[in-house]
Amino acid sequence: MSMVKEALRTEETQTNKGRTVAGIVNSIETLEGGGFLVRRPFPKAAFSDFDPFLLLDEMGPMDVAPGEAKGAPDHPHRGFETVTYMLWGDMEHKDSSGHAGKLRSGDVQWMTAGAGVVHAEMPSGEFMRTGGRMHGFQLWVNLPQRDKMIKPRYQEIPGSRIPKATSPDGMVSVSVIAGEAMGEKAVIETRTPIIYLHYRIKPGGVVNQKVPHDYNAFAYVIDGAGLFGVEDERGADGQMIIFAPDGDEVRIENPPDASATLEALVIAGVPLNEPIARYGPFVMNTEVEIHQAFEDYRRGRMGAINS
Repeated sequence: MSMVKEALRTEETQTNKGRTVAGIVNSIETLEGGGFLVRRPFPKAAFSDFDPFLLLDEMGPMDVAPGEAKGAPDHPHRGFETVTYMLWGDMEHKDSSGHAGKLRSGDVQWMTAGAGVVHAEMPSGEFMRTGGRMHGFQLWVNLPQRDKMIKPRYQEIPGSRIPKATSPDGMVSVSVIAGEAMGEKAVIETRTPIIYLHYRIKPGGVVNQKVPHDYNAFAYVIDGAGLFGVEDERGADGQMIIFAPDGDEVRIENPPDASATLEALVIAGVPLNEPIARYGPFVMNTEVEIHQAFEDYRRGRMGAINS
């Protein structure tokens, strides 16, 4: 074999290299908003962020009786984005700029808080009356310094518009919230390159998801258990599997002898590599900017939600 051919083969092998697992993080349970229970792999004492991601909360799954559903009353945000993905249940939201809407099962809201907004997310009136199953996710995505103070923006995508695909053998299906998978491209626009996928993998199914080598990447197991990375590390319900930055492909397998479908989120993004100053609902680059955010909120510069 010539040196040129050998170099090309080596390059191809490196290009298609699968990632190993760098670590597995267990979720903690905590109360959020008006008192609803969430499972949270990060942030917590030993693991504060995963650049460019700041937080992941799994809301539920829980079955609530009529009148018992809880949400997140009026609260401010500045300097980052919140991504709410509903699997079950109904949520209503409104903000200080006069925006209002409703999230139903399968819907996604990608809110760019930017310079600041006061926001509320509460169960819909109908859901409060009837009760039912509530299950969803909220992901916080940091904004680069250049975008911290941009005008707030919403992208609300109903479940019917979220691109979906199924493998030819029917073993794997995916909902493409951000990025690309199985020939489908997301309709949501992101400020920095982001991948956000919801995979459902039947027993015996395998996912080989392309993830550029410069992205930080992790999977979160929604339900079931599976094998992750080239070394088949086992991850289960409620765990965050962190992939090492040593390849450009993420592998997930649901073993043939599994008793249930494996559901997992695959989330990845280009790290910002910028300083982070955060306190509660504000995420900026310096402590001075955090103090300014509190001052602006106290003085009503972020507005208020009209009843």
